[in-house]
Order: sequence, then C-alpha cells, then structure tokens
Amino acid sequence: MDTIDSMKTFLQVIESGSFTKAAERLETSSANVSRAISALEQHLSTRLLHRTTRRIALTEAGQRYLLRCEQILANVEEAEAEARDAQMNPVGRLRLHTMPALANKYIVKAVTAYREIYPAVSFDITLANRIPDLIEEGIDVSIIMAPQLSDSSLISKVIGQTYSILCVSPDYLAEYGMPTTPAEVENHQCIKMASTVMPLDHWEMSSDQGDAIIEIKNSPFQVNVSSTVKEAILHGMGIGMVPIFNVTDELTSGTLIRVLPDYRGTLFNVYALYPSRAYLDAKTSSWVDFLRDNLPDELARDCELQVN
Repeated sequence: MDTIDSMKTFLQVIESGSFTKAAERLETSSANVSRAISALEQHLSTRLLHRTTRRIALTEAGQRYLLRCEQILANVEEAEAEARDAQMNPVGRLRLHTMPALANKYIVKAVTAYREIYPAVSFDITLANRIPDLIEEGIDVSIIMAPQLSDSSLISKVIGQTYSILCVSPDYLAEYGMPTTPAEVENHQCIKMASTVMPLDHWEMSSDQGDAIIEIKNSPFQVNVSSTVKEAILHGMGIGMVPIFNVTDELTSGTLIRVLPDYRGTLFNVYALYPSRAYLDAKTSSWVDFLRDNLPDELARDCELQVN
C-alpha cells in the first residue's frame, strides 16, 4: 500500500463527500476508491469513516487522521515544489571537491564570480589531492586534474588543460648551478610530490626534441601538496615539479626560475566530475557550465607564460 496515495484518496473522499465523486476526481472507479479506504483502515487497525447508503461521516479517529493528512500532504506538495524549483533555478548548497592548487589559483575566484550571478547558491568545499568517492562522500561535483581518467560510472567534462614544470630558486642555483639536460637534473636534490596523478620516483618530461624520464635519485623532502612543494623550492631545498599556474607570480618576479624551459611535465586535463546526468539540478549544471565558459582561457593564459 502506498501511504501517500492512500492519504490523497482519503482526503478526496472527505472533500467531495462521496466515493463516486472522489473516483471522478481521481479518474478511477468507485470500487477502487472503496478498496483503498478499506485497505487504509486495515493498515491503521481503525475505522475512519461511518458509511451509509446516503452519506459518509468521519469517526473521531478519522477526524484526527484527516488533520494529520492535510499537514503531511501540504508538506509533500511543498517538498515537491522545492525539488522542481531546484531543477530550474540554481539554489541551495553545492558540495564541491577540488585539489588545493586549483582551489587557490582558480576555484575560489570562480566561486566568487559565480555567486554574483547566482547568490542563492552556497558552497561547501573539500580540498584533497585525490579523486573522491562522490556518492559515498556526498559530493555534488569534483574538479580535478589528471592525465586521464580510469573507467568510471561518473560523468566527466573537460574544463581545460595545464601542465607542470621544473623550478628552482636563485639561491639553490648560486650554490649548485643550473642543469641543462634531463640527465644533469638527476644529479641534483629533487623534491618529491606524493600524488595520485603523478609518479613519485621519476618525472616524465616532453619537448620538441623528444621525451625524457628523470629519475629522482636524491630527495631531501617529500610532501603531498603542490603549494608546499613550491615553498620548499623557494627555500632552496632543491628542484621541484609544480603546476605552471601555481608559480606564475614567482616566475614573473624572478623568485623562481624555470629549469629545462624547453621541457614540460605531463599534460593534465582539468575535469569536472559528477555522479549522473539524469535529473541534474540547476546549481550543479550551471556551475559546470560556468567553469567551462570561463576557466579554459585562464588555464591557457597561464600555460603560455613566457619568462626571459
């Protein structure tokens, strides 16, 4: 028995005053209405209506049940209206996951601009250098960067592309000198980045002259956040690989210097991931569309940075 449908049938019987009129409103037969009320009374183990050939009347229990039904059905109608509205208008809390480097450079700024258009949407952001279980963790959208995605039931949209580069501080160069080939880099102190999207013990590089793999043989420092890799490089701990967008200011100011400028690390796609495209609510779809409209140009601009 569907309790909500039974409540609606009961309410129609009371409002119309008869089983026949209720059946007309519900576009069913009087017999079906009668069976539904009987099943409801059996379910509740109480009589709701006094029935005669001429009229129906509420019992005392029926009067109390009617009041509850009216409250419950009004709440159901309100909930359905809110759900339909969420499909049409961006509103409510968006639970977002992204990687710290993306958050600091792009996502916080994007959230600010998005909320100027859709102020009824609030954000709950989780930062982690991993691909989360969106269903298990209750996340609406994940913005990540990765060379490619493993097979997944998630829906993915490519937002843009970026890549990592090797950097070093002037102080480190003053003491140890600048390597000019991938093989020479292996003789230097190198900072490791523990990540689900990059290998730990080597760097994969590419250039117009061909590809190269740099083995990390001497590492004084390992961490799992690229912003901390950057801090270690700035403090002269060694050569490190970081996303180019994470060091544009430092490259421009000269506080970091690019190593092997003709080479770049693995090309990363920036993805928006979400669980399903079916019944996608307006806040999720509008957020993904906003990123696809605005983020590619910013990513491309940072990738094209040239520093003498």
